[in-house]
Amino acid sequence: MRFLNHGLLTAVCLLASWQGMATAPAAPDPSGTVQVEIRNFMFEPRQVKIRSGATVTWINRDDEPHTVVSDPDLFRSGALDTDMSFAFRFDRPGTYHVICSIHPQMSATIVVE
Repeated sequence: MRFLNHGLLTAVCLLASWQGMATAPAAPDPSGTVQVEIRNFMFEPRQVKIRSGATVTWINRDDEPHTVVSDPDLFRSGALDTDMSFAFRFDRPGTYHVICSIHPQMSATIVVE
């Protein structure tokens, strides 16, 4: 029983670590750019926290085309095929919701401070 509890505790700790990594906001590199990958019909990371003036670049790593559309309608990419990218510089603080207009279940949040 002691081994089972230890194994369960290890599994819970690993799951918590994985969940923390999967939902952690992206940090900009020194140039003020954050990269978001589109992979497996998801934006990764799903939440990005940046300073005003930083740029977010989305890169499509799927074999299907995707778009990047903000709410409010601040920007709208064209269809991005595999390995194509779209970038936008955020100059105003606020919270921006992003979806793929082709696959609206895909969503992300950009928080600009």
